[in-house]
Amino acid sequence: MSNNPFLLETPGVINFSGGRTSGYMLRKILDAFDNKLPDDLPVVFANTGKEMPQTLDFVHDCSTHWDVPIVWVEWNNDFENKIKIVDHNSASREGEPYEQLIDSKRFLPNPVTRYCTSYLKIKPMRAYCMFHKGFEYWNSYVGLRYDEPHRVARLSNRNKKERWETEAPLHNAKVTVQHVYDFWKNNEFDLRLPNIGGKTPQGNCDLCFLKGANTIKNIMKSDPKLAEWWIKQETKHLGTGNDRAAYFRKDRPSYAKLLKNTQDQLELFEFDQATDTCFCHD
Repeated sequence: MSNNPFLLETPGVINFSGGRTSGYMLRKILDAFDNKLPDDLPVVFANTGKEMPQTLDFVHDCSTHWDVPIVWVEWNNDFENKIKIVDHNSASREGEPYEQLIDSKRFLPNPVTRYCTSYLKIKPMRAYCMFHKGFEYWNSYVGLRYDEPHRVARLSNRNKKERWETEAPLHNAKVTVQHVYDFWKNNEFDLRLPNIGGKTPQGNCDLCFLKGANTIKNIMKSDPKLAEWWIKQETKHLGTGNDRAAYFRKDRPSYAKLLKNTQDQLELFEFDQATDTCFCHD
């Protein structure tokens, strides 16, 4: 085994979230492999359809600037093995995979039952590795840093019956948010979303229910139209006989009320510290 934490064992899959941290991880891995990844180490981005356009552009920029193929996958109930291969041009941008999943489940995901992460991120990655690459067992490399020990600790608690082992090269290399910040500050391109204290509030799903209420309201204030999709999901599941499952969260106001709150107040809200993070967060 190499002493270089970025010279990864194969077969494996590099989970690319579309954020700065996973972008930094990809760059370090490319450096370790002299810019030529082996065929049994694909880079995969799972698109939910609710990422910001800047996130999709960033994935594309990393691929073109660094001359590395990045496979784009989406969960789709109508496709074989429930996986659809897309690209920057054909990727969903109106929440189509997410909405199709919610409609099939007939209730909304929430902080306790977070099926969105499993179906929209983990399952497409697994399907790609098994059915497109033919892997029987593999390593799954994720962008968790050294200054995120609580998230790294969760990796050891994951289902041991799965076909893969999850590894965090950045944690092993003792990479912190400062390393990531310094890299992108001096790079020729960057994710065109605000960096606030080392975090990207608009990263991953735009108004993800795991983001703090103030963070969501700030994003709504900058782009109120983003709220429409989330309000639609909550509205169409009301009156179905299971109103308890008609909200993404029961411990705070609905998305419609959060939007009204932003319209009633002129000042910006203080961004929350992250209350929780899903597997794909960066």
